[in-house]
Amino acid sequence: MELRELRGNGGGGGGTGAGGGTGGRAASGGGSAPSAVSPELGGICIGGSGGGGQRLPTKADVFMEQLNATNAKKVALLLVLGFILYHGLLNWNYGGDSCQWLLSKGRFKGDNEWQPYGCMVHKYSLTDTRRCLRYLAFFDNKNNFVFIGDASVRLLYERFVEQLRLPKDQEQGQEQDTDDNNASRSARFEDQKLHMLAQYIQAEEVSPSLVERLYHLEAEKQLSSVYVVGFTYAGLLAGNTTDDVLRQYAANLTLLVAPFHRLVAQTSRVLWKLADRVDEEKLPANWKLLQNEHIERLNNVARGVFRYTEISLWESAWHIANGLLDNAAEGHQLCAHGQRLEVQLLWNMYCNDYMNYNDGTCCSSSEPHTTLQIVAYALFGVCMCLVCGLCVRRWMLHLQGQTLYVPLQQQEQQYQSNDGVRGGASTPMVSLSLLGLILAYFYLCDRTNFFMKENKYYSEFSFWIPVGYVFALGLFFTEDSRFTKVLNRDQTDELRGWILLVVLIYYMTGAQRILPIHMHIKLLISGYFFLTGYTHFSHLWQTGSNGGSLFVRFFQAMFRANFLSVLLCFCMNRPYQFYYFVPLLSFWLCVVYLVLALPPRISAASVDANPLHYLYLVCKFIGCLGGITVLFMSEVFFERIFVTRPWKALFVTTDDDLHEWWHQWKLDRYTVAFGMIYAACFHIAQKYSVFDDNNHGNLFARRTSISVTLLALLGVGVYTAFSFLCRNVQNCEEIHSYILFIPIVGYVVLRNISGILRTRYSAFFAWFGRISLELFVCQYHIWLAADRHGVLVLLPGFPTLNMIITSFIFVCASHEVHRLTQILLPYAVPSDWRLVMRNFVIFLIVLIPVARSDGMF
Repeated sequence: MELRELRGNGGGGGGTGAGGGTGGRAASGGGSAPSAVSPELGGICIGGSGGGGQRLPTKADVFMEQLNATNAKKVALLLVLGFILYHGLLNWNYGGDSCQWLLSKGRFKGDNEWQPYGCMVHKYSLTDTRRCLRYLAFFDNKNNFVFIGDASVRLLYERFVEQLRLPKDQEQGQEQDTDDNNASRSARFEDQKLHMLAQYIQAEEVSPSLVERLYHLEAEKQLSSVYVVGFTYAGLLAGNTTDDVLRQYAANLTLLVAPFHRLVAQTSRVLWKLADRVDEEKLPANWKLLQNEHIERLNNVARGVFRYTEISLWESAWHIANGLLDNAAEGHQLCAHGQRLEVQLLWNMYCNDYMNYNDGTCCSSSEPHTTLQIVAYALFGVCMCLVCGLCVRRWMLHLQGQTLYVPLQQQEQQYQSNDGVRGGASTPMVSLSLLGLILAYFYLCDRTNFFMKENKYYSEFSFWIPVGYVFALGLFFTEDSRFTKVLNRDQTDELRGWILLVVLIYYMTGAQRILPIHMHIKLLISGYFFLTGYTHFSHLWQTGSNGGSLFVRFFQAMFRANFLSVLLCFCMNRPYQFYYFVPLLSFWLCVVYLVLALPPRISAASVDANPLHYLYLVCKFIGCLGGITVLFMSEVFFERIFVTRPWKALFVTTDDDLHEWWHQWKLDRYTVAFGMIYAACFHIAQKYSVFDDNNHGNLFARRTSISVTLLALLGVGVYTAFSFLCRNVQNCEEIHSYILFIPIVGYVVLRNISGILRTRYSAFFAWFGRISLELFVCQYHIWLAADRHGVLVLLPGFPTLNMIITSFIFVCASHEVHRLTQILLPYAVPSDWRLVMRNFVIFLIVLIPVARSDGMF
C-alpha cells in the first residue's frame, strides 16, 4: 500500500502548490496515479488552514511517500542478489554437499525433533526403509552396513536393525540374526530378499586385530557399504586421560586412515562417531572418574586426525546426544529417542538420493532439467536479450544527442487503473523479460540445492501467533469503504485476502495434522470458491453480457487464473494438477460460464421482461447440481471422463494418478453452485426490498437483526463444534461438502448486517486479496520449498528472521507477477472476441509439441 498524499489540518505555511488547497484526490490501494503536484515535493501536497495554504513536506512525509510497492520490490531485489552472493560463497568455501550438512550440525525444534543444517530429512518408516532396500536390490546392489565400536555403537546397531525387522509372523526364512558365542562381541543381521547385511564388530580401542579385520572387509569388495565406527580407548573409565594417552590415541587412529581410505576408494562411506558427553551427576559408581573434559579432548584428537581425510566426522550424532543429555540412561547411555534420530540420519544419507522423497533433500541430487525447461528459459532469454539491445540502442542514440519521444498513450498505460496496480514496464517484451527473471529465481530456489531447505514444524505457538499478528494488522489498517452494498468489491478483496493469509500460515507451519484446524482451512478454501460463484454470477446477472462480451470475459478470467501456473508447468517441470487450486478454479469457472451462457441467457433485465426466466434459472441450477451429483455417484464414470485424451494430462499427477483430482473435486463439488444460488437469492431479495443496502444503516429492523445475527452465530458455531467432534478426516470432509454453505452464509450475514461493519473494510487484507491467486501459486517454490513439503532457508540459523525475509521477497514477487499479468492481459485477451479466438488457436498450436511429448495424443 502506497501513501500518495498526506493532508494536514494544522496551520500551514504560505507556499502554494500545483494541486491547490485540496492537494488533489486521495488514492487508495497500492498504485493509483499521483496527484498533479510539484515533483520537488515527491508527489506530496500538504493542505494548510483556511483552504488555500500549503506547507512544505517534512522528512517524515517524504519518508512515508517512499514506502510503496515499487521501492519494496527494489529492496527485495537487493536482498535476493545479496543472498545469492552469500550462498554462492558458502557453496564455494564449504561445498554444496547436503550430506555434509546432514552429518555436521543441526538443531532441536519443539518436541525434540532434529532439524539438520540446511536440508530436509524424511522420516523413514519400516515400509519406506524396506522399499528403499528392495529398490537397490532390484538393481543387484548389496546393502552392507558395518558398525564397529563400543557399547554406544552396539546400541545404535540394535536400533538400526529394529528398523528392518518385519512382524514376527513374517520373519521366518527371510532374515538371520546371530550373536557369536552369546558374548555380545559381534552380531549379524541378514535379509536375503533385500540383499541386506548389517553386522556389529566390538572394538574398545585400536588393535592389530581390528586393523586386520578392516583389511579383510576391504578384500571382500562390498561396494557402496556404510561403516559406522566409534570408540576411544580401553582405560577411559579410569579417568587417566593424560597428554601421553592422547598422543598414543592419535597414533592409533592414524593406523586406521589407510584401511579407511581403501574402503572409501570402493565408493563406501566411513563415518566416525564421536564419543558422547555424559551427565556426570547421574553416572554409576564405576563411571564416576569419567569427565566430559576428557571426552572432549579425545574427540578433538579424532577431529584432528580425520579432518583432512575422506572419513566423515559424524558431528550431528554428537549434537543429538548432547541435546538429549538430560534423558540419558544412567547418565551415559543415549535414550531410545536419540538412537532413533541417529538411525533416521543414516537412512536419509543412504536412501534419499534413490527414493526422491519430497521431504528428504539431504543427500539428494538436484532434479535434472528437461528439454521443455531449456526451451522455456531460452525463450525468456531471447526476450531479455532483445530488451537489453533496445536499451543499449536508446542509450547510444541519447549519447548522439537524439531526442527520444514516448507516445502519450504508452505513458498512460504505465498506470493500470482497473485494479490499482502500478505499472512501470508497459511493453510486453519488458514484461516477459521481468517474468523470466522471476521464474529463474523460482528455479534456483526449488529445483536446485543452491539455497537451503528445512522441514516444517507445527506447534500451537507457531500457528496461532502469526494468525493473531496478521489479524491485528488487518484491524489496524481499516478504512471507510466507498460502497454500501453487501459483498462489495472492497469486501470480496478483503475476504480473499485474509482467507489466503491464514491458508499460507497453515501450509507454512504444517498444521494439517490438527483435524479442527484442517477442517477450518478447508472451509476457508471453500469460501474462496463460494465467492467465485457469487461474484461471476452477480456480474453477469447485473450486466446481462451478450455473447461476445461474455466470451471475452470468460477468457480474461481463465488467463488471470492460469497464466502463472502454465508458465510454472513449463519452467518447473510439474504437471498442471500439481497446483491443484488453479485446476479447480478453472474447472468451476467453466461450469459457471457454461450454466450462464446456455440459452436462455438470464439476467436482471431478462427476468423483468419475462418472469418465466425465474423458472429457467431454477432449472439451470437443478441441472447443474444433478450433473455434479451424477459425477460424484459414479467414480468410474468420473474417471472415464477425466482420463480421456487429450485433456487427461490436465487432471492427473506425475504418477498418472487421478485420485488427487477426484479428492479435491468432490470436496468442493457443490461449493460454486451454492455461491451462484446464494447470489441469485440475494439479488432477487434485493429487488423485492427484503433488505436495504443502499445506505449506511443496518440491513433489517432491530428485532429482525438480532434474530438473524443469532442464527448466523449459530451457523458458524455449529460448524466449529462439528470440526472438534468429528474424529475421522474422511467422514469430516464428506459431511463438509453438504454443510459448508451454513458457516459461509453466516459469516456474510455477520459481516454485513450492521451498517458500521458493512461500510468499513481492511485495506491490508484487501491489498493481499487482489494478489491472492499469485500468492497461492508462488508459495510452492519461493516461500515454501521442495514442492511445499519444506521451508525455504535464505538465512540459516535464524528461523524467525528468515521467515520474515522470505515472506517479504515472496510477497513482492507475487505482486510483481500480478502486475505483469495485468500488463500482458490485453495483449493475450483483446476486447474483440475474434482476436481472442485467434490467440487461443495459436496457443493450442504451440501446445501440440508439448502435448505429444507428454503422451496426450
